Amino acid sequence: MAAPAAGLRRISPAPIFDPQATRHLAMLTRICIVRHGETDWNVEKRIQGHIDIPLNATGRAQALAMAFNAGHHHFTALYSSDLGRAQETAGALAEREGLPVRLLPQLRERHYGIFQGITAAEGAVRYPEAHAHYVARDPHYDFETGESMLAFAARVAEGIAWMVRHHQGETLCAVAHGGVLDILYRRATGRPLETPRDFVIPNAALNWFHFDAGGWHLEKWGDRHHLTQVLVETPE
Repeated sequence: MAAPAAGLRRISPAPIFDPQATRHLAMLTRICIVRHGETDWNVEKRIQGHIDIPLNATGRAQALAMAFNAGHHHFTALYSSDLGRAQETAGALAEREGLPVRLLPQLRERHYGIFQGITAAEGAVRYPEAHAHYVARDPHYDFETGESMLAFAARVAEGIAWMVRHHQGETLCAVAHGGVLDILYRRATGRPLETPRDFVIPNAALNWFHFDAGGWHLEKWGDRHHLTQVLVETPE
């Protein structure tokens, strides 16, 4: 298993969209962010969060198909969340490209606290108040023992900022999670955290962003033509 890149836990908390923090960046950095392959809990619509659930057979096939597609882009570095399902997905691309997988804990899925390990339907019965916050996308609610959406968004921004600062002008790939991609899509398109999601986040699809002095820009979303035979749409 790859070790976390040096200094990852000492990242400056500067927001990635702060012009004062990014005005020195003259070169455009491109990042392809991939959601991990499918797991059995995705199929069951069971909320994983920080629980380390491995890929299932479909997920492993998706990872291989993604690696074949993404391998044509010649990435200079490959990053991954430190959760196993993301590492396993990244490993397929690492083997094809001959790149090490650099672990970035900031790319982990959101910690869903008391909702981890259950479905939203189960949550509505067991924790009706928490479920109401979940449905409302309350950005301040932390599921009692987890992360608020605001804290999660700040953590994700911190990790992306670190990659951009250390790879100016390069093209990178990072394997993460549905929640991470939700945050990035909203930041790049100016959508508030609390609005209902009206876009899909497929497993093992390629999602392209670029970063410059003006902030984050979405180039292409949900490229999944490589998943024709294995495509399965699932929630986080």
